[in-house]
Amino acid sequence: MSDATLTPPAKAERRWLAPTLLALVIVAALYLVVVVYATGEVLLALTLLVIAALAVWIYSAKATYAFRYLFPGIAAALVFVVFPMLYTITIGFTNYSSRNLLEFPRAEAYFLSDTFRAEGSSYEFSLHPAGAEYRGRLVDAESGAAFQFGPLALAADRRLEVAAEPEPAGAAALPEPVTLKELIGHQKALKGITVALPDGRKVGMAGLREFAAVQPLWVKRPDGSLKNQENGSVIRANPVSGFFETEAGEKLQPGFQVGIGWDNYRRIFTEARFREPFVRIFVWTVLFSALTVLFASSLGMLLAVLLNWDALRFKGSYRMLLFLPYAVPGFISILVFKGLFNQNVGEINLILSSLFGIKPQWFSDPLLAKVMLLIVNTWLGFPYMMVICMGLIKAIPADLYEASAVAGAGPLTNFWRITLPLILKPLTPLLISAFAFNFNNFVLISLLTGGRPDFIDTSVPAGTTDLLVSYT
Repeated sequence: MSDATLTPPAKAERRWLAPTLLALVIVAALYLVVVVYATGEVLLALTLLVIAALAVWIYSAKATYAFRYLFPGIAAALVFVVFPMLYTITIGFTNYSSRNLLEFPRAEAYFLSDTFRAEGSSYEFSLHPAGAEYRGRLVDAESGAAFQFGPLALAADRRLEVAAEPEPAGAAALPEPVTLKELIGHQKALKGITVALPDGRKVGMAGLREFAAVQPLWVKRPDGSLKNQENGSVIRANPVSGFFETEAGEKLQPGFQVGIGWDNYRRIFTEARFREPFVRIFVWTVLFSALTVLFASSLGMLLAVLLNWDALRFKGSYRMLLFLPYAVPGFISILVFKGLFNQNVGEINLILSSLFGIKPQWFSDPLLAKVMLLIVNTWLGFPYMMVICMGLIKAIPADLYEASAVAGAGPLTNFWRITLPLILKPLTPLLISAFAFNFNNFVLISLLTGGRPDFIDTSVPAGTTDLLVSYT
């Protein structure tokens, strides 16, 4: 329906539809940015904010109309390709590891939130439901004096100080306390509660059934160091190592992230324990990718040429059967082959044993494990290459083959002089992309061999069939 046939109310409705949808998208995008920022991922939040701003500009301005069709693909590439790449490069220049996951403020806050049990009375604790809220009851283990606090709602993400009142004599009994299972579920929220007793003392949770006088274990001094209130020791943040260290040099966990320049990359080439497996795995990764592309493309091209042979009958059935491996999800095929290559009960070894009396150790011998990977990956990749080559061969003019036949050329001459040169050029970008894909073929390695068998002469854990993506 054209704009000329629309009634005035319909035109007005259509005029307001686009701004309304745009406003909803903006609100959703800003909400997503805020949520991501709240998790501490500042860089990702900034990236999403920039993409959202570009989207609003491109889809609202007439001058950017042509970019509306390109923007979704560009945005996806930025989020799923460029950002992970930049993020990986960035953390490569830091000491980021399982011991240095936190930023400095969060690592410092971790120490400052630690507590210790100070000297003083302990109180038996019970938690009682009070409608949708809860009441707490404390009983002095020495004097038997009882106190109550609440009712209050329990929330795991807040710290709260509440006042406790002496339990009146003859007061109505509280409902039955919650079960131990329920108490464990509320443990995180209860740890954030400090109870102020009538005499001014403050107690906190010291156990599931106990409250006691607790104090912060660490306090921050003016020079930025942290002092232990229990034993008087002092720790300081070391911006070089990324740890809080004692005066004796002992490193305390958790550490925090600091920049270390090129140290990570320098260690790959200067330390033998990293260099030796890295070089071997890098060479294998290149060989694996190149040989996979060579075998899959060669087999696919051969089958494509055979399926274009005019004298061949039932070509449609053959095409369907040969394409089936590509129709089956890759991870399923990999797991099936893992069973077929089983060294003890796999069908492949059973056949080889009955025919030749051999049982190859596919998962124990490094060379055979690599051969197995190439066989499986060739099986997974040849149908795609076959379909591509069939299409390219169909595009070759039949006149060339007719002229070749007149000149007395045979099938091999036709392939090497006509077919291969004409399909190789358009096939080259696909071969390059296949090489890049197999260079990072984590799924195959993870599901089939797990990188094993391991190197036995390296101190750093590494496998003979690991690729760079599974090793690092």
